[in-house]
Amino acid sequence: MAITLTQEDSPVAIRSVEGAYLDSAGSPAAAALTLGFSPQYVCWLNATDRIQYEWYKGMANGTTLKTVAAGTRTLDTADVAISVTNGVVTIGAAAILQNKQNYWSAR
Repeated sequence: MAITLTQEDSPVAIRSVEGAYLDSAGSPAAAALTLGFSPQYVCWLNATDRIQYEWYKGMANGTTLKTVAAGTRTLDTADVAISVTNGVVTIGAAAILQNKQNYWSAR
């Protein structure tokens, strides 16, 4: 059995940003969040329906850890909820529902 461990020390200053998002459009579109840095972790929370998507550095774009209101956690590869490219986080339309209050954080 082999054990593989990787570690990346944090920089002196840890970058972190958070916000709220509400889309009242009939068909919400994807959202682009320009951070100015490449995050290690991104969380998108639909507070209305209690659905949370989490992306960690090293995960493929579009792959998230999804937690629903009942507490069920799955590795979601179909929703394309979160993708990260050069400091821009894209939240897929599948995660943005009409008139739902969303909160997000990245660090």
